[in-house]
Formats: sequence, structure tokens, C-alpha cells
Amino acid sequence: MNLKKSNSTTPRIRIIQKLYNAVMNPDAEIDYPKSQYKKFIKDIVTGTLERSELIEDKIKSHLYNDINLTKTDKLLKIILFAAIFELMFKHNIPKKVIINEYVVASEHFLEKIQIGYLNAILDKIAKELRKDA
Repeated sequence: MNLKKSNSTTPRIRIIQKLYNAVMNPDAEIDYPKSQYKKFIKDIVTGTLERSELIEDKIKSHLYNDINLTKTDKLLKIILFAAIFELMFKHNIPKKVIINEYVVASEHFLEKIQIGYLNAILDKIAKELRKDA
């Protein structure tokens, strides 16, 4: 997949980059350059950061046998948190779209085995969080 093309077509890659930067540099200000997705990116990034404890609680309650957050790769954890934020708070976006977008975006950051694991984890928690859809 061409990174330049996907970078301009999917805001999830920028979301992952901004969250990673915020986690690695907590005192740095997050800038949001002009983009057709600026509001969406900002909403997901700030929402994920502000609700990280709530997201962590959801992960612990629904995935306690599947994942240990203290031993999980930082990048995988960031992608997981952003996707779960969207599953919890962006009900206008179908869960299959959210999962697919993050799995595709994760191909730029994670190993193949991690992507499969991410897909399985997101699929499992999406069934719990969105029983209606």
C-alpha cells in the first residue's frame, strides 16, 4: 500500500501518529494542520486522551483474559485505545468500518502477527460494546 496515498485518504494514520506523539511527549502541544478531517482527528485524539482511564476499564472488564495492558506494545495499545474510543462514542460509524480502518492503518506500524491480534481483540470488544449493531 502506498503510504502517501493512504495517508491522505485515511485519518486513522494521523490519529495514531498524534496519539503516539502525545504519549511519548506529554508536555508537547498537539497541532492539527488544515485538513478535511481536522475536526474528526482532533475529536478522536482529544477524546481518547481524555477518556483513557474509562477505555482502560472497558478493556480490563471485557478482555481480562485476552490482553495484559502493562505488557502490551505501546503502539498496539495506542491503536487499540483509539479504536475502542470510536466504538464507544462514535455510534454513527459502523463497527466494521472502525475495525477495518484501524486494521488497515496498523499495517504501517505493526507486525503482521500484531495486526491479526488487534483485529481479533477489536472484533471481540466490538461485540460487547455494540450489541445492537
